[in-house]
Amino acid sequence: MRTMITLCALAAVFSALALAESFNGRLVDSSCYDTQKKVAACDPTSSTTMFAIDVAGHVYKLDDTGNAKAVAAVKDRADRSTNPNAPAKAEVMAKVTGTKDGDNTIKVESIEVQ
Repeated sequence: MRTMITLCALAAVFSALALAESFNGRLVDSSCYDTQKKVAACDPTSSTTMFAIDVAGHVYKLDDTGNAKAVAAVKDRADRSTNPNAPAKAEVMAKVTGTKDGDNTIKVESIEVQ
């Protein structure tokens, strides 16, 4: 009986991990995108607090946890270490791992700015 419970618990953990997806694309300022509807005009800056990711033309907003992780990741970018208030020199590419929450939001587990 104990072995069966252990196996069920392990299966539940691994199935939850299997649901996570990776989203690779361009990180954008979500507030800017909401008003302008153009990804090219909405690169994130050091003051950006709400993010989205453009994956092959589909824009997904990040949840609150993802926004906090994205703020830290954008501020820690290597090309901004000398002057953190400077705008990003190029578009910000990112890999977001998480699950879709509805059609346009991602529940973020991790984010990696490239």
